Amino acid sequence: MSVLIIVFLTAVIALFSGVFEQGKFARYIGILGLIVALYVSFLPECSFFEQYKKMYEYGADTALFTKISIVTTLLLFFLGGFAFSNHRSHQSELYALMLFALCGGIILFGFQNLVTLFLGIEILSIPLYVMAGTNKTDLRSNEASIKYFLMGAFATGFLLFGIAFIYGSTGSFDLYTILNFGMENPKNVMFILGVILMLCAMAFKVALAPFHMWSPDVYSGSPSLITAFMASVVKISGFFAFFRLMTIGFAGVTHEWINVLGVFIIITLFLANAMGLAQTNAKRMLAYSSVSHAGYMGLVFFGIKSLELSSDSLAFYLFAYSLSTVGVFMCLIWVEKLKRETSFGAFKGLAKSEPLLATVAAISMLSMAGVPLTAGFMGKFALFSQAMNGAAFLVLIAVLGSAISIAYYLRLIIAMFFFKETTFKTSEKVTPTYNIVAVFIIISIIALGVFPDLFAKQFGL
Repeated sequence: MSVLIIVFLTAVIALFSGVFEQGKFARYIGILGLIVALYVSFLPECSFFEQYKKMYEYGADTALFTKISIVTTLLLFFLGGFAFSNHRSHQSELYALMLFALCGGIILFGFQNLVTLFLGIEILSIPLYVMAGTNKTDLRSNEASIKYFLMGAFATGFLLFGIAFIYGSTGSFDLYTILNFGMENPKNVMFILGVILMLCAMAFKVALAPFHMWSPDVYSGSPSLITAFMASVVKISGFFAFFRLMTIGFAGVTHEWINVLGVFIIITLFLANAMGLAQTNAKRMLAYSSVSHAGYMGLVFFGIKSLELSSDSLAFYLFAYSLSTVGVFMCLIWVEKLKRETSFGAFKGLAKSEPLLATVAAISMLSMAGVPLTAGFMGKFALFSQAMNGAAFLVLIAVLGSAISIAYYLRLIIAMFFFKETTFKTSEKVTPTYNIVAVFIIISIIALGVFPDLFAKQFGL
């Protein structure tokens, strides 16, 4: 709760810096506030907030995922100076909205009640509807905003109907009361219908097929830094909330929803990877890549022996995926600024003029594909090993999906490294901030791939 308050106050201060025409300082205010919040996340929670435990609890899992989301947001803020250089008139609003969305994510990490879940999702989503349409002169950005808003409202309807059915059955919004009811009444039709409706709503939020239809258009139309935020921080928040809801609240009727989720995962892995192969635009390819990773993350629901071990495996995967997402998008942001496009052709010869930027993008994509000696490989290995206990068929499909994904990642790597002539001017150099972030991501991905125990040591597990 202390971390949530710090992030919220930081967002308010960043927003008001624009009122006093000091919006250029909003990024620094955000970075300072996030560093303070990260420090506080390692401290014991203040006893004053014990009274709110029935609605929100800052436990070990909440602290872990909060740290991951703050670190990821920090990296994106470091990239913001260059990425938002054409949004100087309303930079304070953009940074404040990202921080408000992070507040929603932090609420989702510790919700104990379906009302808190709903509030967290809406606080997370509403700023995103605005940020997706930030490029007001770009029709694709306007389309992304309205499409995200309409589809988000549709999913919220599913969520509220589901909550209504659950409350009508159990008479409570509390997760553990719902768990007990499910264990005692596993055949209650109204309860099961509510579970399926909420499953579909959460599948939309994390972009699991067939509820992913909004994702490619919204990701490709939004400003690239906002897309990176959606694909990393929003994905972390949505997926852990999904995991928490299904494995705690609905654990008593697992047999009723687990097969439905398995079908969603199969569709996701086949469809997203096949569509990724068909793309000629790097940003749209990364959108389908994000959808496919939702399928890999879905394996965390299968073969669970311990909720703690499963949440730790999910945390490692999400952190590895978020690092890789930031690594690829920092390269895409720079290329998009110079070339005004993100087709594969725009990246030709990048390694000749900016080898570090091309290297971080290549290592990040290899990590996404699950190539050994990268953090992504260790993350997939942990989830796949767990899912082998009862869902070997899904693991086989996931391995095939990973193999297919290598093909479309390699297309971008080949464009960057295997063209003799560069299309970039030597006078156009990457900023020192980008170089520092690139080195941090490269070291982190390789270090976590070789020594995965470093993750536990750094995040206080």
